[in-house]
Amino acid sequence: MGAALIPGCAAGPIAPTNNNPVISGGRVQLGIDALEADGFASLRGVRCGLVTHRAGVNGNGVRTVDVLARAPGVRLTKLFGPEHGIDGNAAAEVVVKNAKDTRTGLPIYSLYGATRRPTPEMLEGLDAIVIDFQDVGSRSYTYISCMRYVIEACFALDRPIRVIVLDRPNPLGGEKVDGPFLDRKWKSYVGAYETPYVHGLTIGEIAKWAVATPGILEIDDAHRRWGILEVITMRGWRRSMTWNLTGLNWTPTSPRIPTAQAALGYAMVGLGCIVGDFSHSFGDQMHFRFIKYARRHAADLVTTLGNKVPGLTLEPKVMPDGSQGVYLAVNDWGKLRPTAISLHMMQQAALWDLNNPFARVSKTERDLFIKHVGSEAFFEELRLRGGKVDLGRWMAQWNADAESFRARTSVHRLYA
Repeated sequence: MGAALIPGCAAGPIAPTNNNPVISGGRVQLGIDALEADGFASLRGVRCGLVTHRAGVNGNGVRTVDVLARAPGVRLTKLFGPEHGIDGNAAAEVVVKNAKDTRTGLPIYSLYGATRRPTPEMLEGLDAIVIDFQDVGSRSYTYISCMRYVIEACFALDRPIRVIVLDRPNPLGGEKVDGPFLDRKWKSYVGAYETPYVHGLTIGEIAKWAVATPGILEIDDAHRRWGILEVITMRGWRRSMTWNLTGLNWTPTSPRIPTAQAALGYAMVGLGCIVGDFSHSFGDQMHFRFIKYARRHAADLVTTLGNKVPGLTLEPKVMPDGSQGVYLAVNDWGKLRPTAISLHMMQQAALWDLNNPFARVSKTERDLFIKHVGSEAFFEELRLRGGKVDLGRWMAQWNADAESFRARTSVHRLYA
C-alpha cells in the first residue's frame, strides 16, 4: 500500500490492508522505503522540511535525512529535531539547541528547546513537512506528542502546510491495547492523547485518528478540516508483528531505549518506577527489563510479584556489585498485559514502605506521576489506601476503556 491522503476528516476510512503483501526476504518495508520505491512521487517539486531523529533510517540503516537530501526532484530545505535531538544522544528532558546537520549542511530547528512546536517563521517557505519517527508503543514517549504539535502548527496557518507521515512498526505489535487511560485534564507533552498507556497503533494510525476526530488536535475545527495529512504506509507489516518479526534492525530511539527489548520493558515497568524505591535497570544494561527494590533480595521480588502477571517470568539475578533483582522475561505474549507488572509494583512499594511513598510526594512529583499514568483518581486511592488499593477494580475499568478505544479507532487502522 502506498500513500493514504487524508484531507482533514473529509476522506472516507481507509480499509485495512488485507492485500498488504509480505516483502521478499521477510523484511517489512518502511514508509521511507515505500516512498522511495514509488519514486518519491509525493514530494517531487515540493519544498519540504523533515522532522526526525536517530532512528529515522530506511530498511538498510541509511538516514532518512540523507535519502531525501539526494532524492531526485525533492527539495529538502530544513530539519527539525524532537526530544533527544536528531542524533538521539541528548538525555531525557535536556534542552536541545538549534544546530546544523554536518552531512547535508541543512539547518536543524529544535522542537525541544525554546519551543516545542514549529513557529510560523520556522515553517516559512515550506510546502510540506515530513515526519519520520520510530515510536515505542507507549503513550508517554514524546515523539508522538511532537508529531501532534507539528500537525497543529502546520494546519493552523492561513496557508496550511501538508503533513506527510512515513509510517513505521509499533514494536509491541498492533494487537495489545492496555493500561491506564489518560484523563483529558492531564494532557501534556508526556501524554498528548487520551488513550490507554499501550495504544496499539502505528504512528501513522495515530496521526490519521487525530486528524479525523474532532477534539484531539488543539486547533479549531475549520483548520483541522482544511489541513491535509498523508500517511505513507508500510508494506508487509501485520498487527500481529512485534519487532522481532519485522526482519528490521533496531536503531536506538533514545539513550535508554537501545533495543527493542527495552521498548517492551518501557511499557511494562516505566510507570512502576516513578514513585517509590523500584528501579528498572543495572547501569547501562537491561534497560527497563531488570527491576530491583532497595534493601530487598531477588527472592523477595519473586515471592511477592512472581505469580501476579500471566505471561511474565521473573528471573532472579545477582549483579557483580552484589545488588539483586529480577529480569523480566516474557513467556507468553498472548497472555501478557504489559502494564500489569507496573501496577503491582506500585502496590508492593506501598506495602513495603510503611510510610506509603504515594502519601509523601511533593506536588511536582504528584503531577509527574499523574501525567504519565493518566488517572488522578487512581493516584488519590494510592495516596489514601496505599497497599490496599483495589487493583482488580482499576484493571477491569481500564480493560473496558481499552476495548472501547480499540473499537473507536478501528476505522483508522491501516493494517490488518
